Amino acid sequence: MKTDIEIAQEHKKLEITEVAKSVGIPDRFLEQHGHYKAKIDLAFMEELNKKEDGDLVLVTAITPTKAGEGKTTTTIGLGDALKILGAEPMICLREPSMGPVFGIKGGAAGGGYAQVLPMDDINLHFTGDMHAITSANNLISACIDNHIHQGNELKIDPEKIVWKRCLDMNDRALREVQVGLGKNNGVPRPDGFVITVATEIMAIMCLAKDLEDFKVKVGNCIVAYTYDDKPITVRDLGIVGSVAILMKDALKPNLVQTLGGTPVLVHGGPFANIAHGCNSIIATKMGLKLGKIVVTEAGFGADLGAEKFLDIKCRLGELKPKCIVVVATIRALKMHGGMNKNQLDQENVEALLAGYPNLEKHIENVQQYGVPYVVAINKFPSDTKAEVKALFDRCAADGHLVYESDVYTRGGDGALELAKAVQKLVKQKSELKYCYDLKEPIKTKIEKICTKIYGAKDVVYFKEAEEMLTKIEKLGYVQGFVCMAKTPNSLSDDAKVVGRPRDFTITVREVRLSAGANFIVALTGAIMTMPGLPKVPAANKINISKDGKVEGLF
Repeated sequence: MKTDIEIAQEHKKLEITEVAKSVGIPDRFLEQHGHYKAKIDLAFMEELNKKEDGDLVLVTAITPTKAGEGKTTTTIGLGDALKILGAEPMICLREPSMGPVFGIKGGAAGGGYAQVLPMDDINLHFTGDMHAITSANNLISACIDNHIHQGNELKIDPEKIVWKRCLDMNDRALREVQVGLGKNNGVPRPDGFVITVATEIMAIMCLAKDLEDFKVKVGNCIVAYTYDDKPITVRDLGIVGSVAILMKDALKPNLVQTLGGTPVLVHGGPFANIAHGCNSIIATKMGLKLGKIVVTEAGFGADLGAEKFLDIKCRLGELKPKCIVVVATIRALKMHGGMNKNQLDQENVEALLAGYPNLEKHIENVQQYGVPYVVAINKFPSDTKAEVKALFDRCAADGHLVYESDVYTRGGDGALELAKAVQKLVKQKSELKYCYDLKEPIKTKIEKICTKIYGAKDVVYFKEAEEMLTKIEKLGYVQGFVCMAKTPNSLSDDAKVVGRPRDFTITVREVRLSAGANFIVALTGAIMTMPGLPKVPAANKINISKDGKVEGLF
């Protein structure tokens, strides 16, 4: 079969003006970035607010493995299938981070015949949103150090600066750095970089309702503490307006298309293992006005992305999903059942059923929220009839609705039955319930997520985490959301533990306050906010030919 990039390059794309017309976006609200991508002016929402919302569908998945699950591919293929059925869909996706594109994870624009175009642009610079976020974040860092250098009127303690610099690249060498070295270069102090998609600016961009709301949230960001431990915010630095100017265009959703011509809003991309893992509220709300059914996704498995989508994004954005799709693959379930990655092409019903409890746990997680659901089995050529039958029989015995999805090789045609099931489910009663109450103590919220969603027996805290929790409570930030930072590769906080672990303990080693985003980040296990590159990164395999064709990107 052709590679993803070959399929994308050979496919005839619609002009972005045609895509916009198909969903009723007037030219005056369209800001083109070339022929095949555009931004949509936020002023358009004033007209859209007169329209009723479409139905919201969330796509989530089992715990990721190296075997592949295909959550984004399923999201795109399902959208194309709904278009074939005449359902007038919109798709809302996150923007990929360049770091993983050049690292090990690859792109995030789908694959095969279920991908978003132009996929090479989307996975690289796109319309410049990541650069805007990076610049806005680092402007704040520059102003902090300049303020101290210029006399430190706010009495900022250089040892209590909590705002980190950022870069949209996997670069482990920048996790811990020293700044201000040399003569007249500011006050020497330890600092560090996080990846752009893990910044609070990215989180706020995705949680803000409009530019004014963005400014309020950014102003609330705590960047440091004084010598007597009082918080210093971006508002105290007097640079809210400058940050907003850098972000004014980035806040506008990006319009692109699938191979099947379905309109897609790609906007915002916080990591789900260290941030909240959802595309922007602005794009989702715009999508709900433009389409009769909106298919969106949340990063990684239902323990991370879906939990944060439902507990954080839905509450802040007043969103109510009508249906949840849980994606799994037979290959991944066999890995959760103990099979080696190199043996996955071999039939092994026993390993498949041994890995089934991982899918079972993610289904239980979805059921807790009271939203109708369906299981989508993303098809691979190595799946055997016996394996498919065993999985379908097990799902049926447990009362789970399940359909095979073959969108990678067939596009929307490979998910028509799944799409029909989704159309029926969105008409059923959906009563969204949350995992925790915002008024509960922070520890109670953390422990509810860990026990109810991950399946842990208890939670322990490092001394530093306990001290920060006490500090947060004294500052009065007790009614915020909880954003867990945990490995995506296990329901536990140990990336090596596959399947459905039981009787395990979650260890919270650090707690951070993101006052602008209004959530507390609890870092567990060995999670890091700046990834590194593998021994042979994808960057070693990518090239561009004389005629402009990208090679080796995926």
